Amino acid sequence: MSSILVGVTGWGDHEIYPAGTKPTEKLALYAGHFPVVEVDSTFYAVAPPERMDRWAKSTPDSFRFVVKAYRELTGHGRVGKAPERTWTELVQQTKESLEPLQESDKLSLILFQFPPWYDCKESHVRYIQKIRHAFAGYPIAIEFRHQSWFLPSYRDKTLSFLASEQIVHVVCDEPQGSEGSVPIITNVTNKEQVLVRFHGRNAAGWKDSKNPNWREIRYAYRYSSTELDEWVQRVKRMMKEAKQIILLFNNNSQGDAVDNAKQFIQKCGITYTNLAPIQTELF
Repeated sequence: MSSILVGVTGWGDHEIYPAGTKPTEKLALYAGHFPVVEVDSTFYAVAPPERMDRWAKSTPDSFRFVVKAYRELTGHGRVGKAPERTWTELVQQTKESLEPLQESDKLSLILFQFPPWYDCKESHVRYIQKIRHAFAGYPIAIEFRHQSWFLPSYRDKTLSFLASEQIVHVVCDEPQGSEGSVPIITNVTNKEQVLVRFHGRNAAGWKDSKNPNWREIRYAYRYSSTELDEWVQRVKRMMKEAKQIILLFNNNSQGDAVDNAKQFIQKCGITYTNLAPIQTELF
């Protein structure tokens, strides 16, 4: 397996499939393009183990998943008709959900992405320790979205805390200029792996939460060749400290993620040899 895995977030909405491809067939075809994917649907509902098992079996042995933690585990709250469950029940159901990926050695990380209002304070630090304890033995990554964690007075303490808990610090590339943004910080907090997420740099769309189409434009951005070159150099530096780096492109409001991901693979000079066969449209 390559030490640099590049993919995108989700697999359902990208323009890489032959016409008429059924939703249930897309993951197997996606695995012909990329060696890793982020599962976003698990943020909205804990996936049944049977579904995870199907996903594991429809991808090559070397394929890897980054699974986003369910929203109630990251302070986003319960919505709609979601069942009411205790903390213990949520943790247990999440573990049961992940078991097929664990058993097949396809789970790279559980991604806990905290909301923009989740600031740096003692109670929040204690909660992260609670997560680490609850998911002992699982690889976990934390993505902060409130800049207080990385203010000069807290930056080193935040990184040291994550390292002491063996938690992967999620490196983010995203618009700057608000409390709900974090700077690019490439420090490695877990020698096993690094996770980088590309959200784009659409500053106007990022902040305009009152726009009814906000979620459709928030990640509308195409990285330039120069911007990707900057990341090639960052990855080279991080690889001196980590065994593996996973890079996921989330800039897909206008379909740019796949193109940028493939450009980045090319810039890194990577050739993946264990991808699934790609289905070709002959007619």
